[in-house]
Amino acid sequence: MPTYRDEGVVLRTHQLGEADRIVTLLTREHGKVRAVARGVRRTSSRFGGRLEPFMVADLQLAVGRSLDIVTQAVTLGSYAPVIVSDYRAYTAATAMVETADRLTDEDGSRQQYLLLVGALRSLARSEHDPSLTLDSYLLRALSIAGWAPSFGDCAVTGEPGPHRAFVPQLGGMVADHSAPPGSLRIDATTLGLLSALLTGDWAAAEASHEGVRNRASGAVSAYVQWHLERGLRSLEHVDRGQP
Repeated sequence: MPTYRDEGVVLRTHQLGEADRIVTLLTREHGKVRAVARGVRRTSSRFGGRLEPFMVADLQLAVGRSLDIVTQAVTLGSYAPVIVSDYRAYTAATAMVETADRLTDEDGSRQQYLLLVGALRSLARSEHDPSLTLDSYLLRALSIAGWAPSFGDCAVTGEPGPHRAFVPQLGGMVADHSAPPGSLRIDATTLGLLSALLTGDWAAAEASHEGVRNRASGAVSAYVQWHLERGLRSLEHVDRGQP
């Protein structure tokens, strides 16, 4: 049975039989992989907690007919214990891994892998407010997938901004004459935060106020839900409250 080695982050797990577990992984080089971790639910399992959601591991896998088999796992990033102990971080991380699951396939994307691992690491280290980290991740993940929002020039005509109408189905900010009736209006301060989250300007993002963050989160959620069609089930459970 041929084997291969890769880094992977655990997106989700499902129980299989009495002791096994199916793990869905986003790997660095092999895209999204579904594999069986045998005996992982036994207390004597050599895998321990290495194959829980939000964990990053160096993996050895054997190629199977329908599912690969995890034969070795060495922890690279033990983010799960810290994240699950903080409800706001946990809800943000859950939305992140669901997004990664939806945006990737077997062909994968190293950029999506590195982005997700970096976002989970940031959550575990409490580098930024969880809501800001999530919104930045969502905007960047969609951009990598080919749906980069326009926060400057009109997404329809290319007219120089700033504009005030935000239309997710048209790609972001649009000029007034291109905006459908009832389009969401975004003020300059909120627009500045959205741009900072997309570009990684954390000094500007951290300086924003609660009301601005809430408005930006609403715009990000609308953009994500539109482009992912079925929407993210976990996004509605995200705790956006300020600490």
